[in-house]
Amino acid sequence: QVQLAESGGGLVQPGGSLRLSCAASGLTISGNAMGWFRQAPGKEREFVARISRSGRPTDYASSVAGRFTISRDIAKNTVYLQMNGLKPEDTAVYYCNRVLDRQPMSDVWGQGTLVRVSS
Repeated sequence: QVQLAESGGGLVQPGGSLRLSCAASGLTISGNAMGWFRQAPGKEREFVARISRSGRPTDYASSVAGRFTISRDIAKNTVYLQMNGLKPEDTAVYYCNRVLDRQPMSDVWGQGTLVRVSS
């Protein structure tokens, strides 16, 4: 059974940084393209970033390109999202999932991790 556990969220001031983690079990991230998504209050869940099975290339939503970086640690079977230059509009619950292009491959989601950007 695939389980994805997101962590690392919190309250941060505008311009600050956070690193999110997605620990996977029941699948090996090296055999899957993985991605991050987010859902802001009252909005649909949206694509944020993805990393291919090989680790390259990576792909980002235009709203986060240049500020966010997706990476992975195969030994830890964990995917990361380094978020710099955070803005209030980045406030959302962040989730990870396997991806195909920019679409999630599973309807089963983890609990997510809440990121709040506020002064």
